[in-house]
Amino acid sequence: MIAEHEIRVRVRYADTDTMRVVYYANFFVWFESGRVELLRSRGIVYRDVEDMGIFIPVIEAQANYKAPARFDDELLIKTRLAKIGESSVRFENEVYKLPSMELLCTGHTVHVAIDRDGKPIRVPDELRAKLSS
Repeated sequence: MIAEHEIRVRVRYADTDTMRVVYYANFFVWFESGRVELLRSRGIVYRDVEDMGIFIPVIEAQANYKAPARFDDELLIKTRLAKIGESSVRFENEVYKLPSMELLCTGHTVHVAIDRDGKPIRVPDELRAKLSS
C-alpha cells in the first residue's frame, strides 16, 4: 500500500525566526498540509470525517532536520501513508528545497482514530479502503 502526495509551499517571512531560518515547528504545519491534501487526493475530506464523529489526533510526531529553509524558498513536501493499523495511521514526510531537491527534513506523525468521547476506535472500513486503493 503506497499512497503518496506532493505539495509545494513558499516560505513566508512569518515562517522564519530571529535567525532568519524557518522556525522548526513550521515543518509540522507543512506535514499537516501534506497529510490533509493526501487524504483529499484519496477522496477523504477531513471535515466530513469529523462530521461522522471520527477524529484522528496526532499521538506521535518526529522531525529530523538536515538543513535550514529560509524566507522565499520554494519547498516540496512529500507525504506518504506508511501504515494503517487497527486504530492508527502513520504518515511519513520529506521536505525538499526546490529546484535543487536538497533534503531539508524528514519526519513522521502517528494518528489514532477516536470517537466523540475520545475513545479509540477501529479505522473505519470506508476510510481504510480509500487509503489503500
